[in-house]
Amino acid sequence: MTFPLFFAILRARWLSALLVLLLTVSATVAVTLMLPKTYTATSSLVLDVRSPDPILGMTMGAMAMPSYMATQVEVLQSERVALRVVQGLRLNENAQIREQWQTEAKGQGSFEAWLAQMISQKLDVKPSRDGNVIYVSYSNPDPKFSAALANAFARAYIDISLGLRTLPAQQYADFFTKQAADLRDSLDKAQTRLADMQKQYGITVADERFDIETQRLNELSSQLVMIQAQAADSNSRSSQVRASGDQLQDVIANPVVAGLRADLSRQEARLGELGARLGDAHPQVVELKANIEELRRRIDSESRRVGSSVGVTNNINRQREAEARASLEAQRAKVLRMKEQRNELTALQREVESLQRSYDQVNQRVLQASMESQATQTNISLLSAATEPTQPSSPKLLLNSLLSIFLGILLAVAFVLIREVFDRRVRMLSDFSDSIGLPVLGVLPGATGRIGRGSPAPASGLVSQHVIARLPGSGS
Repeated sequence: MTFPLFFAILRARWLSALLVLLLTVSATVAVTLMLPKTYTATSSLVLDVRSPDPILGMTMGAMAMPSYMATQVEVLQSERVALRVVQGLRLNENAQIREQWQTEAKGQGSFEAWLAQMISQKLDVKPSRDGNVIYVSYSNPDPKFSAALANAFARAYIDISLGLRTLPAQQYADFFTKQAADLRDSLDKAQTRLADMQKQYGITVADERFDIETQRLNELSSQLVMIQAQAADSNSRSSQVRASGDQLQDVIANPVVAGLRADLSRQEARLGELGARLGDAHPQVVELKANIEELRRRIDSESRRVGSSVGVTNNINRQREAEARASLEAQRAKVLRMKEQRNELTALQREVESLQRSYDQVNQRVLQASMESQATQTNISLLSAATEPTQPSSPKLLLNSLLSIFLGILLAVAFVLIREVFDRRVRMLSDFSDSIGLPVLGVLPGATGRIGRGSPAPASGLVSQHVIARLPGSGS
């Protein structure tokens, strides 16, 4: 079918098309006017996702994610919020609604769950495209009921959101309170053990006795080194006394021995003079020799005395060395013992400090969880409450009329084409050649004037026209 033929059919059957269009629009308008009016009330909620939490003091980054808004929409549409609305508006106490439940559900299941599901069917929740606002709409034939339900869902959502935050916080508070009590007992026991150990050892962590005893150990070590040097010196001198005591420095430096040796030298010089002049038998020479022998004995006796004093000094130095070594070992054992005690105290002190830190942190969590469990504010606020709508949201007469016009045009065209199929007429000259399979040689103009080969036939039919067709096999 060509467009000229299509328009020729429409022009020929325009009355039928107009009738179908008028019937469609009239029916749509009539049905729209007969349908019950529905009123939609809308309340809006704003979610503050950027301000810091008043208790935690920090911004919750997860709230800024797109999934957060989707989760809040799901919460608002949940059965728990609907049940809260039912209980808040006392819809479960309505006898008429209960009879409807008995009729439809035959008394099976929970009445409140059935009622919550029923009122949720007319609920529409939409988040803003790029903002943090959620629109809660409710549709009902009663405008007051629509506004009441929209506001009730908004308030119930705020209460449920607060409950979803405070209930876990209360559970956390109870858990951390129990942990804090256990840590308090452990801390008290550790502090008691630390006090008993400090009392037993007589030291504290801040005591300076360990440093004092360490300093004393260092001093004893220095003294031992010095005494060992003195003992080594006295030992060498004692060995020299046994080998050649008269050559000992102490003997040589002794003033008595030095005086005696000076007298011996003078006496020996005098003996040499007298022996050369008087002879060995002279009484003076004999007496002088006796004096020299006495001096030598005295020198030997004094040298032995000085040597013996060196041995005594050596013995004393050895005894001092032994005593110093014993004192050093005792002091070292004492310092090691104090170090072990101090290590035990340090370990116990660290345990006490660790328990104290854990106890403080748990106490902080207890305080935080307790404050969260008692919170009465959330990050959700009612931006605008739903008011009683004055205009119905449905049915929409203008929209339905426009849609019925469009649908009516489609139905009218379909009706005309279907009628044309069952009641075929010749609308154009080309219909002759298509129907009889012969070419058209010419057209005699009728009352309407000359008609071209491609023009459509007049509406009055072809009776006033003379169509000349060439028959197959004819000569003209």
